[in-house]
Amino acid sequence: MIDPVLFSFKLFGNTIDLTWYGLIVMSGVLLGAWLAEKEVRRRGENGEVLVDAMVWAVIGGILGARFWYVANATLGGNHSYIDDPLSIIRPPIAGLHFFGGLLFGGLTLIIYLRQNGYDAWLFLDAVAPVTLIGQALGRLGNFINQELYGQPTLLPWGISIAANHRIQQYADLIKFPVETTRFHPTFAYEMILNTLAFLFMLWYARRYQNRIKAGELFSLWLIFAGFMRTFIEFFRPDQPRIGDTFISYTMAISFLMGVSGVILYLARIGVTKPAFAASWPAGYRVKSIKKPASATAVKRPAPVEKASPVVEKTVVSTTPVVEKPVAASAGKPSLEVEKAAPAPVEEKEPTLATFESKTEEAISPVEVKKRVSTPRAKKPAAKTTVAKPASKKSVGTVKKTTAAKKPAAKPVTTAKKPTVKKPASGTAKKTVSTKKPAPKKTSTTSKKTK
Repeated sequence: MIDPVLFSFKLFGNTIDLTWYGLIVMSGVLLGAWLAEKEVRRRGENGEVLVDAMVWAVIGGILGARFWYVANATLGGNHSYIDDPLSIIRPPIAGLHFFGGLLFGGLTLIIYLRQNGYDAWLFLDAVAPVTLIGQALGRLGNFINQELYGQPTLLPWGISIAANHRIQQYADLIKFPVETTRFHPTFAYEMILNTLAFLFMLWYARRYQNRIKAGELFSLWLIFAGFMRTFIEFFRPDQPRIGDTFISYTMAISFLMGVSGVILYLARIGVTKPAFAASWPAGYRVKSIKKPASATAVKRPAPVEKASPVVEKTVVSTTPVVEKPVAASAGKPSLEVEKAAPAPVEEKEPTLATFESKTEEAISPVEVKKRVSTPRAKKPAAKTTVAKPASKKSVGTVKKTTAAKKPAAKPVTTAKKPTVKKPASGTAKKTVSTKKPAPKKTSTTSKKTK
């Protein structure tokens, strides 16, 4: 057998035991809360509300479970809590009733939701199915504690119960020996039934999600939880009975739960139309969430700040440059095109001097001489015209004309680049290029000399 105590520690002289039952029950609560939160979000509501509400619902559920257990035991003839009332809250607190936890925890949840303006039907439909799986998980703790078992049975799945865990009517070890006596695993029956009911309700919620009405799943939970517990009570000899009947108090309340679930379900699907359900809404009422909207509004000022400087630049740059047709030729109305508009103006003088000024900045003077002299070699006309009139009589005139042309060639080279100190080779070649009309003038002077 498994030791019910997981581990123990001392606090202020008192020994505190951490039991498997407490750990399993809290695991079932956490699993149910996680599944319920996802169901709430699936219905469009804020799941964080359920987390806040569960704090109060768990507190109310624990108090209600303890109160129900004490009341049920007192009705069954146990007067120990009347004789010693402090034993109700004195640790270790042993004895909680699941139905009491559901009743008081559910009432606490409804009060919290209505005070904060949320739809109670939406949360009840989300929470009710997952309580079945949480309760099924918690029943594993009953197996470790060897409690909540049924009558003796000869069925093959019967379990053995130790002598120190026997209830009063089965404490006689001669009549009910430990080696041969087996009992109904009542907690296992409830665990299996709860799991099957949870799976059915989960399928039902997905299958008819387009037509399901508010409170319909909660009514199904009342039906399953009520009638299943009514069936389980037939295998619970430890529950106090009403008088001399076989009906326990829990069985009576469970049966009423199942009946009320049937009435509610028929009213929700439209089979019956009771007066008390006439004002019930058909769908869920989702409360508007304002927090995410404000958060997104604060996070998005950055793109506005980046775009604002562009607008200011376009306004400031409204200068006469915009009116120039050069910007229109670029095809883009942006600011960069307007600033680059004066660039084509510099290219309006395609002279040899500009070519030299551009190339000399990037290459050596020797390369400039080669590039300038190369195209002039293709023009033999200037050389032939100068060579033809060359005679002894006209040598002087030719020299005069060349001397006369030299001052005209100097301004061309010095106008654009006055800092060049070696214009000799460049001017010689430039004079050659300007001597195209020279043969005509020399011819006229030669006629006059004749």
